[in-house]
Amino acid sequence: MKKEIIKIDKTTKSFEDIKHVDEFGIEYWYARELQTVLDYKEWRKFENVINRAKDACELSKNGVYDHFGGAAKTIKMPKGATKIIDDYKLSRYACYLIAQNGDPRKESIALAQTYFAIQTRKQEISEMEYSKLTEDEKRFYQRNLTKKGNYSLNQAAKNAGVKNFDKFHNFGYKGLYNGETADDIAKRKGLRYREDILDNMGSEELAANLFRITQTESKLKKDNIKTESDANQAHYTIGKNIREVIAKNGGTMPENLSTPEKSLKELEKEKKNHLVESIKK
Repeated sequence: MKKEIIKIDKTTKSFEDIKHVDEFGIEYWYARELQTVLDYKEWRKFENVINRAKDACELSKNGVYDHFGGAAKTIKMPKGATKIIDDYKLSRYACYLIAQNGDPRKESIALAQTYFAIQTRKQEISEMEYSKLTEDEKRFYQRNLTKKGNYSLNQAAKNAGVKNFDKFHNFGYKGLYNGETADDIAKRKGLRYREDILDNMGSEELAANLFRITQTESKLKKDNIKTESDANQAHYTIGKNIREVIAKNGGTMPENLSTPEKSLKELEKEKKNHLVESIKK
């Protein structure tokens, strides 16, 4: 039993290791990389599985090209020659269908079926549950994502040469908030000194900032930015671009969104006090 658990952990880690995320935060897998993890030696045989998966996708009334994107690659051959090979850019759902149509005798296929079924279902549940959350619950959810996002962004910024992180983050705020720094935003919201501005945002404003955070991290890595000034400018540009998208779609500018009556820290404190009171009873 112990040996089986170790194998599952290793295979699951492999699926996560070969996952890619594009500039819009959308995850995908390359078929050539998935082929290796699923223990298919020949592309010809694996492509047969892909074709069956595409048929299943079409039968389920899903757009095949939405889940199985073409992604041909050029590889190096001996003596400097090159060769173009077929590949696919796969969604999580496409990976799930491939696993379902793979050779059931392969242990890797059985593990993949379990992994992608669970992960796909988790994603469906989280999306469905989010729509049912109250505004304050959505705020807690989005705030948790921004905390994780800022941690990853700070790591990317550090690798890009950033030393003054307050200045770096203010460049992002300036782009998104039409020149406002974190202090300007706090003053406009009427917050106390050092009170967290993200704890005093509604879910829509938090979502805009989460997009700024994730897209800046992606740009720092994708463009291999290595100077603090370039990192600051990238953060500003991403913030400004998001602002322009909001304007183009007729949305409300982040500085014009209402500030919630209570901060998330206040709501959290109320929940704890309520819990204590209920225990006393």
